[in-house]
Amino acid sequence: QVQLVESGGGLVQAGGSLRLSCAASGLTSRYGMGWFRQAPGKEREFLAAISWSGGNTYYASSVEGRFTISRSNAKNTVYLQMNNLKPEDTAVYYCAAPYSGGKYQGPWGQGTQVTVSS
Repeated sequence: QVQLVESGGGLVQAGGSLRLSCAASGLTSRYGMGWFRQAPGKEREFLAAISWSGGNTYYASSVEGRFTISRSNAKNTVYLQMNNLKPEDTAVYYCAAPYSGGKYQGPWGQGTQVTVSS
């Protein structure tokens, strides 16, 4: 059974930075990972994805250049470094695993709240 536990969210001022983490368990083969977010009243949206090796990364245009996805296979953990945060980045952030692109059906963790004040 796959379990995903996100952490690292919080309240930050616009222009600030946060680093999110997501620990995955229950996965037994090589797998890609990703990050999504859901703002109030909006659909969940894709943010970033990373291959098993970490050699391939993909970003939504809304975050490219500001967010960086990385992973530690030794720790079964994916990270999302978020810089130059904007109020519109306020959302609950979720990781995805296994994830290789396209629509993701789950499982979902509890998410971590990121709030960016102006």
